[in-house]
Amino acid sequence: MSLVAIGINHKTATVDLREKVAFAPDRIHDAMKSLASLTPSGEAVIISTCNRTELYCNNSEAADVVAWLEEYHQLSHEAVEPCLYQYQDQEAVKHLMRVSAGLDSLILGEPQILGQVKQSFVKAKEAGSVGSTMDKLFQNTFSVAKKIRTETEIGAAAVSVAFAAVSMAKHIFSSLSTTQVLLVGAGETIELVARHLKDNGVSTMVVANRTISRAEAMCEEFGATAITLEQIPDFLPKADIVISSTASPLPILGKGMVEKALKQRRHQPMLLVDIAVPRDIEAEVADLDDAFLYTVDDLQSIIEQNMASRREAAQQAELIADDQAHQFMEWIRSLESVDSIREYRTQSMAIKDELVERAVNKLAQGGNCEQVLLELANKLTNKLIHAPTQALTAASRQGDLNSLGQLRAVLGLDKD
Repeated sequence: MSLVAIGINHKTATVDLREKVAFAPDRIHDAMKSLASLTPSGEAVIISTCNRTELYCNNSEAADVVAWLEEYHQLSHEAVEPCLYQYQDQEAVKHLMRVSAGLDSLILGEPQILGQVKQSFVKAKEAGSVGSTMDKLFQNTFSVAKKIRTETEIGAAAVSVAFAAVSMAKHIFSSLSTTQVLLVGAGETIELVARHLKDNGVSTMVVANRTISRAEAMCEEFGATAITLEQIPDFLPKADIVISSTASPLPILGKGMVEKALKQRRHQPMLLVDIAVPRDIEAEVADLDDAFLYTVDDLQSIIEQNMASRREAAQQAELIADDQAHQFMEWIRSLESVDSIREYRTQSMAIKDELVERAVNKLAQGGNCEQVLLELANKLTNKLIHAPTQALTAASRQGDLNSLGQLRAVLGLDKD
């Protein structure tokens, strides 16, 4: 068996090329069937995300897989080959485990990739391109990714501004499920913040944006309420948490507006996180009692510390992946030994049955029992030692002492 992994990712290729080798969701089912048809085992899984396209095949030649990828996307070998990486057997297994655990991601330790790998595996099963080996490989991989997240701190620390903002809120409020949140802006960062908030149980969110239609589009996904920037003073007193990220050249929340809101709140504390550059919230807000203001610089220092923590955890994770990949290959080799033993036993039994049948026929024809038994023993012995004798002779003639020693050990010739 030769397990092969062929891939291209954010480290090896531009966005333009990654887009060209990506597989659209509505085409990946047929693509997996096509790729699997090239392999004797009929096993293939394709992982295709915005940052990577990877092909995993069992019992395949790497060159055949590369040629298929180029032909499928109508790309030249010269355009694709320099950007590809290739792994085989244990290294292929380890790579899949590293990818699933977030060790090969743009953001070290990010958890989304595991879900994407699981989705790819499900699609491959639906396409009929998963056999016993691939099934065992991916199930093991999912267990390893879980083991890495459980036994290391690879995913414990926030390493994105959005995640860091929500993590800070979690440290200040014992539970986010009872908090009311005002999000200012409706761009990609605020959308990610909203997703993290929803994952942490926040159910009451208001999104303020200059363009109300953009805010409404985002609110549909999170069950939030959309308002204009001009309506912020009306909603601010209800907000326990305010997170802002716009492209405004001037502050949107001034000291006076926040001070008035705090009075209406009867000085219940308010957390304000400003992740905009230039700032959305006046720096003087930090001088107000019961207002806790954090800026993108505050979050950045947290992120840098957390990245260092993740890199340390990644070293432990690499050891786990290496060990588990080794164990998987031992399982593969054990299957190969079982097949060899079965084949050897079948061959030996066939020889025995053939010679016994001849002996029985001779006895039935009145042959001498002693002679028939002696002939059976001699022929059976000669048949069984023929192949080992040839192997010993060849090793001796070639001076291959290593093979000769292994053969002697297997045949029990060096027993004390």
